[in-house]
Amino acid sequence: MSPAIELVNTLQTFLTASVRMAVPLVLAGLGETYSEKSGILNIGLEGIMLFGAFASFITAHLTNSIPLGLAAGMTAGCLIALLHAFMSITCRADQTVSGLSINFLVSGLTSYLFLMIFGKTTTLPVCPTVSEHAVPLLSKLPIIGPALFEQNGFVYFTMAAVLISWILFYRTEWGVILHAAGEHPQAADSAGLNVSAIRYGAAAVNGMLTGLAGSYLTLSLLGFFLENLTSGKGYIALAVVILGRRDPKGVLLAGLLIGAADALQFRIQASGSAIPSQVFIMFPYVITVAVLLFSIGRSSEPAALGKPFVRSRR
Repeated sequence: MSPAIELVNTLQTFLTASVRMAVPLVLAGLGETYSEKSGILNIGLEGIMLFGAFASFITAHLTNSIPLGLAAGMTAGCLIALLHAFMSITCRADQTVSGLSINFLVSGLTSYLFLMIFGKTTTLPVCPTVSEHAVPLLSKLPIIGPALFEQNGFVYFTMAAVLISWILFYRTEWGVILHAAGEHPQAADSAGLNVSAIRYGAAAVNGMLTGLAGSYLTLSLLGFFLENLTSGKGYIALAVVILGRRDPKGVLLAGLLIGAADALQFRIQASGSAIPSQVFIMFPYVITVAVLLFSIGRSSEPAALGKPFVRSRR
């Protein structure tokens, strides 16, 4: 094989892996973008993603049905996100504390449920995984063809979700209403909008997309479930939202950047490097911190983000 062909194959494989690693970050980042634009800060993405991963795995394992697994993952994520919304909107609890509580709760709950169902075992139970489907003609494009158009349904849905979200945010009346709830809820309420209902709706969307991100981990990447399977991906998704400036296109690009760092560490480890593997595992997190430091002062957040809405307050 000539060096040129080998280089093309290497680049193609790397881009394909980057896209696959970026999918859960982009899905969860999109979900959080909906939530933050409405004024609700949810740092419980780690817990929502983990609960979605567990629910989709256990359902697909017991029923051998991927569609039911997907439905269970999205439903589980939605329920956890609505729990956070209830504490933040109705109870007016501190949104940061609420999100952290959810992360700790779900981490312990999923570990306990997994142990109760399967007991202590050295053989991991598995579930069915989605298959890949090539898009005719587009998948034959050099380098980017296999990376973008020879993937499974999760990847295609993610690309569609980015486009649909951009249209909803910037080309529809619903997007204006969502922005109003996050920027100036008192003015939105004076205009006759139900701010609480808008925020609950955004939280539900966040839960479904982040739960779907968890489903991707078990029904696409792995095919099994492990304790604390997400390994910080929910926190990285929060960074993706900041890096992407709460814009769907920016979230996609930020997710691809960190996904590329994740893919790179796997590739270097596979090459048999003498450097300890822990150094490579740090790559995505180091890249995240570095880019966050670079973006300090360049990201504007909704004026009412993280602040409980009180109708009597003007």
